[in-house]
Amino acid sequence: MKLRSPELPPIIKMCDALSRNVPKIIETLVANCNAHGRRNFVKVIANFPEPCRFVLETFRQIYGYDAVAREKGMAAGERLAFHQEHSKPVMEKLHAWLEAQFDERLVEPNSGLGRAISYLLNHWQKLTLFLEKAGVPVDNNIVERALKKAILHRKNSLFYKTRKGAQMGDLFMSLIHTCELNDVNAFDYLTELLRHTEELKQNPSEWMPWNYQDTLGRLARPAAA
Repeated sequence: MKLRSPELPPIIKMCDALSRNVPKIIETLVANCNAHGRRNFVKVIANFPEPCRFVLETFRQIYGYDAVAREKGMAAGERLAFHQEHSKPVMEKLHAWLEAQFDERLVEPNSGLGRAISYLLNHWQKLTLFLEKAGVPVDNNIVERALKKAILHRKNSLFYKTRKGAQMGDLFMSLIHTCELNDVNAFDYLTELLRHTEELKQNPSEWMPWNYQDTLGRLARPAAA
């Protein structure tokens, strides 16, 4: 990070609210993950169904707006303006409701619901940074899903007999997860690599999970003609 140009804007870091997740050596723009805040209400919905339902429905609206922004392929600035128009009033209504629960003594602060509410209120500025800065995501679920792949592989690695076997496991884990991110069947992809080993050696960049089907199409056209 020392080689990063000082002229660039601060790095946007999305994480949960643990203090150890904030780097000390570089300037960052820290945002907190709304999925973590939402999850606290999911855990206690059985004991507090009505208030939790209100919070979860609110987040459902926010995620719905974010899905629309993705579907329309909005640029960062367009997405920010879209969220400011549609999501900001919803989040402001939620914030007022959260404060009222304590101000009007409707919720015991030490209860499960009270702790869930406190989490949102204590980290509200970072949780709503997606309403203030372009490029800030609503949550970091995509990163957490990727990390779970690595954690699962780490557990599986305990059973490799050799270092070489573990290295091959690393390779296949990376390929399989990349296939999932590109909506490609990993088994079909790896099968085609084995079927076209010579072509793969000549042009490996044309046999990536995101473009190998186009390469197969080009190979099939001369044969069909």
